[in-house]
Amino acid sequence: MKKSSKKRESSFDSFNPLENKTVILGVSGGIAAYKACDIASLLRRSGANVHAVLTPNAREFITPLSLTTITRNPAHCEQYGQSSNWRPEHIELAKSADLILIAPATADLIAKLATGICDDLLTTMVLASQAKVMIAPAMNPVMLQHPATQYNLSVLENRYRYDIIPSEYGEVACGDWGSGKMAAVETIITAVAARLLAHKTLATKRLIVTAGGTREPIDPVRFIGNRSSGKMGIAMADAAFARGAEVTLVSTVEVERAYPVVVVETAQEMQEAVESEFDLCDALVMTAAVADFRPMAVANHKIKKTDSDDLVLELTKNPDIIDLLGRVKRKDQVIIGFAAESEALLSNATQKLKRKNLDVIVGNDISVPEIGFGSDDNAVVILSAEGTRENLPRMPKRAIAEHLCDVLSERFQMLEKAPV
Repeated sequence: MKKSSKKRESSFDSFNPLENKTVILGVSGGIAAYKACDIASLLRRSGANVHAVLTPNAREFITPLSLTTITRNPAHCEQYGQSSNWRPEHIELAKSADLILIAPATADLIAKLATGICDDLLTTMVLASQAKVMIAPAMNPVMLQHPATQYNLSVLENRYRYDIIPSEYGEVACGDWGSGKMAAVETIITAVAARLLAHKTLATKRLIVTAGGTREPIDPVRFIGNRSSGKMGIAMADAAFARGAEVTLVSTVEVERAYPVVVVETAQEMQEAVESEFDLCDALVMTAAVADFRPMAVANHKIKKTDSDDLVLELTKNPDIIDLLGRVKRKDQVIIGFAAESEALLSNATQKLKRKNLDVIVGNDISVPEIGFGSDDNAVVILSAEGTRENLPRMPKRAIAEHLCDVLSERFQMLEKAPV
């Protein structure tokens, strides 16, 4: 049979899915570093602007000149190298990145990233960046399975929400067999493309996100409130906006953002703001801690101390915003609620999910110290109307928000496939 003279093309040669994306390719000191040239080449052919950053040990396996030639950008190696402008090089690289890919990632580098050590250009740059980080471990199988390495990988994946591209089974450089080989180059590129393109998954969607704790006035000075800081809602709004969604944040906390922020104080004000936008939205994410009660009467002047030791305050129920909207939501709308519980988390969250006609509810145990209200971290359980359950260990609230964006994206895909 006559062989075709046509050159076989990679699936990434026919289009440029990563066009206008900047990828920092970090290379650490392992034998798999030689594959960095193939990774860089395929990234560039798929449209990405690639900058290689090598650790000092990586230079023992691959030369900066090779990566400079392939990426068509200068390779970066020195911790105190000359920047092209007034910013330090690690800051300039950090700010330019849409994604940081470290391939290969050695046990040493993984340990440094997990503990925040930054003693070279690559680790310093990662710590200074807010870009998504993906790592492809490559090492001896025994080293990979060591409890220290497994713990460090768990920290990166669960706390920092790095994407781990699993190692493959096979023979490694020392002759041992097992899981430790760096993933195949095309597997890595596919994972990178999927992650970068995921940021378009909420494009065309309109979201309302609520944040903070409402304040119900007693007099011009005092109010009934709660401990909610608004951090979870703000993180959720930021994450959804970064994925292309049209976001409106209804918040008791005033923040400056590129998307509209409607600042409210009371439950009734939040209700009015949310209801005015609800018909036009695709999803409502109700993270706000809305007061269940408010004073029946608000004093016009500061209430003074009297001879009596007691002050009687009459309260009335506030509207249950998410309950009211759950009753009228369309089939093509998604509502995600939150349940902050001090006991019986699963049963209480499940009841709220069903009673309020929610699609998803996110529950957290507020009795656990150091997470929840006011903290940058949380640990939650995610329950769906279909009966699924997912537990997220302690991690930053922005990482939880990113995961909820994935949940939203999946639900929108389900709705699009559902019969009319």
